[in-house]
Amino acid sequence: MVFELCRFFYCEKMCENMSLSEEEIRMLFRVNKTLNHMLKDRGYIVTDAELEMTQEQFIDQYGENMERKDLVILKTKKNDESDKIFVFFLQETKVKMVGIKACFERMVAQNVFRAILVVRKDMNRFALSAVTDANSKRILYLESFKETELLMNVKEHAFVPEHIALTTEEKNALLEKYTVQENQLPRIQYTDPIAKYYGLKRGEVVKIIRNSETSGRYVTYRFVI
Repeated sequence: MVFELCRFFYCEKMCENMSLSEEEIRMLFRVNKTLNHMLKDRGYIVTDAELEMTQEQFIDQYGENMERKDLVILKTKKNDESDKIFVFFLQETKVKMVGIKACFERMVAQNVFRAILVVRKDMNRFALSAVTDANSKRILYLESFKETELLMNVKEHAFVPEHIALTTEEKNALLEKYTVQENQLPRIQYTDPIAKYYGLKRGEVVKIIRNSETSGRYVTYRFVI
């Protein structure tokens, strides 16, 4: 029994360190494409070349023997050079604390306080606890997506309206204008797929713009919980 368990974990570790299969490369190309569109929609600088990259160009850039750890992305907000975000592709099938610690260290070293973690399956309880703790203390802010969540761009669905996160100043002006408290607004869960796409955090207010046949545009606001 012990021998079988050792062989299982050895094989799992070997698989994590092997070169990616053609199927995995195709999948990661789609994930990378979704991420670039997501970052652009969040207001980060993403070039047209990155948005329109083909699978062949993706392989040329990262190599046929690419590993997930090679696919790091670092982007800067259009109007704020201090606002940067990392995207880390975690290598392990079940992410452990050592993988999260490496992300923390790189973020701190480069003065970047926000990151997206792309995981293959999930994180163990120690890794998850470390991310939750960093977020709650507002030391760093890390979001996580499973690779399968990023195979399709949720924003490209025909019925998804435009979402714009309000700044603190815009949020306060809105509440003052309509004489309401934030918790009196309609709500959206921060775990909602479109809220995750835009990186909305609890306590924020998002402006939602829908097309209307009668009025042209119909604007509503939601409080993120």
